[in-house]
Amino acid sequence: MSSLTPERFRQHLAAESARFHRVLADTDPALPVPTCPDWTAADLVWHLGGVHNFWHWVVTHRPTAPDDYTAPDRPGTYAEVRAFALDATERLHRALEEADPDDPAWSWSDEPTHHTVGWVHRRQAHEALIHRVDAELTADCPTPLDAELAADGVDEVLDVMYGGQPSWATWVPLPRHLRVDPSDAASSVHVQLGLFSGEDPEDGKVYRNEPDAHVVAPGDQAQEPDAVIAGPAADLDLWLWHRGGDQALLATGDAGVLEDFRRCVAGPID
Repeated sequence: MSSLTPERFRQHLAAESARFHRVLADTDPALPVPTCPDWTAADLVWHLGGVHNFWHWVVTHRPTAPDDYTAPDRPGTYAEVRAFALDATERLHRALEEADPDDPAWSWSDEPTHHTVGWVHRRQAHEALIHRVDAELTADCPTPLDAELAADGVDEVLDVMYGGQPSWATWVPLPRHLRVDPSDAASSVHVQLGLFSGEDPEDGKVYRNEPDAHVVAPGDQAQEPDAVIAGPAADLDLWLWHRGGDQALLATGDAGVLEDFRRCVAGPID
């Protein structure tokens, strides 16, 4: 659970989105995005604009599910794509500012506590952060990550993006624990390894005893973890999102636990 307020997330969303748009304003739209295979800079702008447009709809129509949402057609020119994306960003920020964070809102997550406007604040702040990184890598002009947002991002990516459990799946916890320590933040993230099984009703894919990791409260795990991965929050966040390497990270403890955890976070995030 985050210690940041919805207001802080809105501030981060505004700052990260503004940087994203500034970077790509003068970037060749045909440049490839190194962290998003098959995407160009123009595709990246269209993607974030579409994300912001969708979540604006979700917030303004809360708590209605987006069954009637219609995705806009992509404009023909890069200037029009950029104009759409800028407008979508502004509309999302305004909608979040006007809504009560405690209001119920639709979410793709099966976790009931994620169905609030406050959850949208957090998710979209991190969405903007990661795509700002993508934009800077495309334009070859990287800047540092905010340590506060990156530290929260370590928890968010592990708990929400990797650790979420769909209703059709089962998870069997194992007595294997790992702690992720942002060296420039006051809190750590405690993870328990387990086995994930189930059949995805959308594509019929079957999972049988796949390694999986869930974030747990410190009191729900062994007093001392079997392994620890430590490093600056920004490096941890980027590594978990596959936007950076692990050169600045220090992994200690049980080699098997470390290997299984790396397998849990090796796949792409949908």
